[in-house]
Amino acid sequence: MPLTKNATFRQLATFHAVARLGSVSAAADEMHLTQPAVSLQIASLEESARTPLLQRTGRGIRLTEAGELLDGYARRILELWREAGEEMATLQGVFSGTLRVGAITTAEYLLPPMLVTFANEHPGVKVNLQVGNRDEIVRMLGSQELDLAIMGRPPAELKTVSTPFAKHPMAFMVAPTHALMQGTRGGKAKVVTMAQLSEQRILVRERGSGTRATIERLFKDAALPLRIGSEMSSNEAIKHMCAAGFGVAFLSMHTCVLEMEAGVLALLPMEHNPIERDWYVMHLASRQLPQVALAFERFLVERGQGEIRRQLAAKPAAKKTARRAKRTVRPSGR
Repeated sequence: MPLTKNATFRQLATFHAVARLGSVSAAADEMHLTQPAVSLQIASLEESARTPLLQRTGRGIRLTEAGELLDGYARRILELWREAGEEMATLQGVFSGTLRVGAITTAEYLLPPMLVTFANEHPGVKVNLQVGNRDEIVRMLGSQELDLAIMGRPPAELKTVSTPFAKHPMAFMVAPTHALMQGTRGGKAKVVTMAQLSEQRILVRERGSGTRATIERLFKDAALPLRIGSEMSSNEAIKHMCAAGFGVAFLSMHTCVLEMEAGVLALLPMEHNPIERDWYVMHLASRQLPQVALAFERFLVERGQGEIRRQLAAKPAAKKTARRAKRTVRPSGR
């Protein structure tokens, strides 16, 4: 007898909860069921599937090969059912739903304020934000764990609908005391060349990140070797290493506005620095987007660049306010 003849939606939801949480007891708590009731649902589903779906281990459970296969379908079925409910509510005039959006790590500096603005304008919307390197976000988009993805270059391995919504400046940065900054004061700035950069230690992100791919292309186009001084998976780590004078960093300027204002990082004087690329919002070409995702995509295209300008303008203003507040504080007891 085919699985679809006997298996129920409730059994599928219960199985997915166990698979996701890795525990029968945790799934029982989440679904407000007893543990025996959860075990009975799983046993009935396994009987319909004619194969074990879970294996008990000393530390909980793990999925069998059949369980892994079925869980992939269960996740997609349950997600479609959730989406159907939200779309039906939208037809009835209730704009709500879950916005599932993924962003590369560099975009985590600019995307949250835009999500806050969008969510404040649409109180019924919940936001599920996933942040990872480029390869991770591409994988999640391809497996439909995300509705929208934000990155600097559409992936060649997926067929997507990709729309630019804002400019993305990336630049070579150094500590103000770095040797390449010698002679840059008093209006006598010397221009650094790519050939000089090829002799320096370059601080880069790990393979799979967008900025890493960009800097590799820059050196390849210049027919020069890229001398990697250190490879890190964190923009914050790169900034700290660069500020300490360890090497030259290639960073999104969205990530280092405060460090430049504080004088701990400086823009390297060279032609075409910073370079400008585009931020893209994208979705699978084969995917019909929920209304909430369509609305956020439209928000980014129409207002994304303006929102970024507003963010960058607000940071210096906030810093000046903090300095003024500090000057007005008087020591106690005087």
